[in-house]
Amino acid sequence: MDNYFAKLNAVNVRDKTEKKNGLTYLSWAWAWGEVKKLHPDATYTIYENADGWFYHTDGKTCWVKTGLTVQGIEHIEYLPVMDYRNQSIPTDKVTSFDVNKAIQRSLTKAAARHGLGLYIYAGEDLPEGAEVTPMSKKAPGIDTQQLKLTRMKLIAADVQKYTGSKDKAAIRDGIETAEAWMEAQGAFTGKAYEAMTEEEFAGYLKGLHDFFVQDNEQARAL
Repeated sequence: MDNYFAKLNAVNVRDKTEKKNGLTYLSWAWAWGEVKKLHPDATYTIYENADGWFYHTDGKTCWVKTGLTVQGIEHIEYLPVMDYRNQSIPTDKVTSFDVNKAIQRSLTKAAARHGLGLYIYAGEDLPEGAEVTPMSKKAPGIDTQQLKLTRMKLIAADVQKYTGSKDKAAIRDGIETAEAWMEAQGAFTGKAYEAMTEEEFAGYLKGLHDFFVQDNEQARAL
């Protein structure tokens, strides 16, 4: 029987990692691309809570739950929603940007459970017995439709949190109003959500946050 774990575990990810606050991180887009190159039928799942949010909470802090399936085997990963210091963020301070980042890190760790980059979490620099293997600089296999839906849900969850409304029409109006403001500020060009890079989408979420913060401040001033 084909040992898919051994093949994924033998991939050298060293030049695709970066270090932050003493921890080593692997790019989610690249990791997913490598999984899809070897296993085109691989899928991932972002588990929602009962309200349809992409994060779960006990009222104090939050976490995400993701799953990655390869050859019919799913590995589940839970990850706290954390700040740049790797400390859990209080529920009332969590934004969709924080959740999006946690989802990517969680999925990358789920990929490690299948073998890809697992040695990173064991504190090793290279996979056991590895030879340096040329890697493609592009990460193929990104499902743009799934990416679009994921980002739309993150945006809607953020607007719902800021406005306190679950009404879909009100949420859509909030998004359109925020995007018009962001466009006037030069922070949004109308680019499709799924076409944005991770950096562009992070900037979009920050612009969304800035709009509602200033909008709420103006409302309080009246």
